[in-house]
Parts: sequence; structure tokens; C-alpha cells
Amino acid sequence: MDRLIIFDTTLRDGEQAAGGALNINEKLEIARQLERLGVDVIEAGFPFSSPGDFKSVSLIAREVKNPVICALARAHPDDIDSAWEAVKQAKHPRLHVFLSASDIHLMYQLRKSREQILKTARDMVARAKQYTDDVEFSPMDASRTEPGYIYQIVEAVIDAGATTVNIPDTVGYAIPSEFGKLIRGIFQNVSNINQAVVSVHCHDDLGLAVANSLEAVRRGARQVECTINGIGERAGNASLEEVVMTIKTRQDLFKVTTGINTKQIYRVSRLVSELTGFPVQPNKAIVGANAFSHESGIHQDGVIKMPITYEIIDPRTVGIPASSLVLGKLSGRHAFRERLAELGYSLSEEDLSRAFTVFKKLADKKKEVTDRDIESIIAQELRTVSEVYHLDCIQVSCGDRGIPTASVRLIGPEGQVLADAALGTGPVDALYRAINRLVGVPNVLTEFSVKSVTEGIDAIGEVLIRIESKGVTYTGRGADTDVIVASAKAYMNALNRLLATKKAAG
Repeated sequence: MDRLIIFDTTLRDGEQAAGGALNINEKLEIARQLERLGVDVIEAGFPFSSPGDFKSVSLIAREVKNPVICALARAHPDDIDSAWEAVKQAKHPRLHVFLSASDIHLMYQLRKSREQILKTARDMVARAKQYTDDVEFSPMDASRTEPGYIYQIVEAVIDAGATTVNIPDTVGYAIPSEFGKLIRGIFQNVSNINQAVVSVHCHDDLGLAVANSLEAVRRGARQVECTINGIGERAGNASLEEVVMTIKTRQDLFKVTTGINTKQIYRVSRLVSELTGFPVQPNKAIVGANAFSHESGIHQDGVIKMPITYEIIDPRTVGIPASSLVLGKLSGRHAFRERLAELGYSLSEEDLSRAFTVFKKLADKKKEVTDRDIESIIAQELRTVSEVYHLDCIQVSCGDRGIPTASVRLIGPEGQVLADAALGTGPVDALYRAINRLVGVPNVLTEFSVKSVTEGIDAIGEVLIRIESKGVTYTGRGADTDVIVASAKAYMNALNRLLATKKAAG
């Protein structure tokens, strides 16, 4: 069978999703998990867009060895030079050059002729080729471009040295039949197409990103550009887990394989959700909470007798344990370690000790600790940013006859104990006002949401917040059986991110 190249752009296009900013350490953590997942190419970022992106691409290029590390660049000399500087230390570097191709973009955005675009595309691919043999080119908005012009551009950039030509459905306009026709036309009309890999990058504006990508594979494309959980610009990108599991499940139809370790899929899905703050919808294919849940009595009966009756995928193949090992306050360290391993976590002894301590505290409050509880523990305890201020304790008073009041005690940067109290319109408002008085960093709360991690009255409450300071958004998460405590943890998490960023900027 042919090998399908999986090109992950979670750290570039995925991060372009509104509110999805990641710091440099979070990007590196995701990149390392993508390496464990087995993706072939990681598009680590757009180095010319910001100093932060340049630093993160450079760090990933140095630290992540197995995949190709790709940097995006506009068809401009400065962009290409910057992208190479960022990615040149990678074991397997790639430069990805893009330029608009559709008449809509040429007329209203670039105000250039087709001939000018063709020359620029050829020249900038040749410039990138001076740095590395691995050069990719994308004619942006290809699905709304006259096919004949796409053929021209693709042939020209391959002549100039492009080894991958990517056909983007930039605005999610295509439907599978016409997108497949475009891909087939490229193979039929571009004389040198055998010298390059044909790739596709589809957006989900009409909910067809995965369908278009798979139709392109059927028509000969051998690289798919996608993101974890389908996150990305506007409605997002083709979902990596959906593309990969469709290929795996229907090899009879697609006749291609991937190098993906599918048992890591659920693990990386949760990681990206936790770090970006974008929850995975319950009915999301492959990784949603309901993906392997059965409510109907008829379905339950069938699954009990033989899972294949209503499950076309064994949940264990994507890293979701089929069995349920119940953990509680009497469970030991070994059982906890085993459960972590089943969920895809491999912790150092130090991290295991920290997580186990939190688990035991939670087990004293709950009769049973579920997988989602454990994932929440890992998310909160092992991925916290460096704390400038540590939340020591809080006390809140509220009710329909009193004024909500909150008192807070923090441990400051030099170990000093800081305490204050404030009134508010509600307990969380009072709490945040008290924290603000102690930390003293101006910010605006732009989003606040609470959800239950599990079912029942003793469920862990998970709080996601976003704050804005000087035009930059910072995400914070907190979890606890007390949602007020979870709210405080989330706010401190966001404030510590803000302070860490300010410190790094000098």
C-alpha cells in the first residue's frame, strides 16, 4: 500500500483559532506528543509573524527530532529568510511558501496580475530551495481558482524546486466531487507532477474538510494537512483523528497506510483541548465523550453480545481503555500508575508522586475517581505554568441576604504572605477583586465558563477563563470539587501566564 503523509498544522493553523494562543512551553509539549503520535510533518509556526512564533519554531526545531519540522512563509524574501533561520537547526527542515492564486484574492487583496503571481511563486520557491531541498508551495484559495491556472502554477513551482505542492481549500468552499476533480486534473494536466508529492489542506466552513481531504486521497493526493480536534481558523481544519481513523477503518477503499500510532490519539486530543481551552464536543467523532457511549437498549444489547455490532472502531485503538478500573481512597500507588498507563500517561517518579497525592485527596472526597477525574488531575497539577503567585487559601461568604465577600491569601514571589478581602456582585466577582488587589496587574475578564468533568453531586467542576491585558489574551484553567476554588485556581493560572509572559519580554 502507498504511504499517506500526515502533516499536522495544529501549532500553526490550529493556533490561529480565535482565543487559542499557546505559550512556547505549551507548543513544545504538544510537538513532543505529536512526535509520539507519529505524525510525519509538524508545521511548527509562522516565524516572521512574531518574535514569539520565531522562538517557538526554533525551539521545536532543536528539540523534536523524528518528524519533519516545517516553517510557514509568505512568498516574500524576508519571510523565507526568517523561516529558514527559525527551522535550520531541525534534523529534517522544510520551508512552506504560500501565495494567493484565485482571481478574487488577486483582484481585491493583492492587486496583481496572474503573470506577476506566477513569477513571484517561481522566484520565491527558488529562493527557498537555496536553503533546503524540502520545499512546499501552496497556491492559496486553490478551490476558487481556475483549474488551468492552478496547473500552470503547480508546474512552474515544481520546475523551480518544490517537492510538495499543496492544494488548499482555504475558505472551505469546495464539495468532494469538485475537489476530487481538481486533484485528478492536476495529475492529468501537470507534466512534471511525478516530481512532487500532492498535498491538500481543507477548511471546514461547510463541514466538508475531512470529506474533501479523503476524496483527494482517493484521487491520488499523498499528504493531508490537518489538526488535532480539527481546530483552526474560523470553522477549523480537517480533523487528524477523523482522517487517520477513516483510512485505518476503510483500508479496503483507500488502500493507503499512515505511520500514526493511533493509541496516542485520545491522549493528544485531551492535551490540545486542555492547553488551548477549546473543549471537545461530546458527539465529536473518534474522541468525543459520547463517541463510544451507547444509550439505546438495542445498541447496548448488541455491544454486550459483540461490540462490532454497533462499534466500527475498538476504543482501545485510539487510546480509550475499554475496561473500567474503578479507583477510590483504598487504591494504591501501583493501581494508580497502571491506570495512568492505560490512559497513555508516562510520568516521572516526581510527577507521579505529586499526582498520586492529589488523587488521594480527591478520593477522600469522592466515592469513585473516574478517568476524567484523573485526566483533570494531570492537566491541573502537571501542566501549571511557573507560579509567580501561589494561591494559599480562600474564604467566601455569600447568600441572598448578604453582600458577597471573599478573603484571599497568596504566597508572593519572594515567599511573602499576602492577604486581602473584597466585596463583589457574587462570590467569584468578590474573589477576583480580592486577587486583583493583591496582584495589581490590570486585566479584563473576557470569558468565564464552568463545566462538570464527571457526573454526580461530587463531580469535579472545571473552570475555563480568559483574561485580556494590553490586547493579549491569556487562558486559565482550574479544577476542584468546589467550583469557587476551581474559579480561583483558573484565575491564578491565567494571571501567572500573564506575569510569566511579561517577565520573559523583559
